[in-house]
Amino acid sequence: MNWKKIKPSHYCKEPVTHIYTQTIFDVKEYDRLYENQKNLDHRSWHEFDEKYKIGFEFKEKFDDIDFDKEIICLWFFKERSDRTASYVNVAGKELTYRPNTFLITQSKQLSFVNTKRKYIRNPLIQIDMTLETYNNIVKKFQ
Repeated sequence: MNWKKIKPSHYCKEPVTHIYTQTIFDVKEYDRLYENQKNLDHRSWHEFDEKYKIGFEFKEKFDDIDFDKEIICLWFFKERSDRTASYVNVAGKELTYRPNTFLITQSKQLSFVNTKRKYIRNPLIQIDMTLETYNNIVKKFQ
């Protein structure tokens, strides 16, 4: 995975430790996957799977996130036509829900805030991340 692209400016300790960034995937790679988000059998997803060899699940909405995972690693696929201001609340801190953005945290204090939202989808990919991988990323910034 492209975890080496995470920079110190993407790491936050407050209110809980989390990483929030748009630098992990370039737009072309993201766009190929975005265009095929409703067809995970598409070649672009198979290539992604072969290249990175990580487990992941597509989620139609924030309520579908598996909070039983030790690390919450989310890659946002916000609809291009969705111009509403939406946020992910991380223990009281609002982070803008933007396309091709990653949120990585151990915290389970997450919720989705809709502001005048007419869309029922807030698509995302939940990536399987081990505690060891998370700790290796975080320790570079402590």
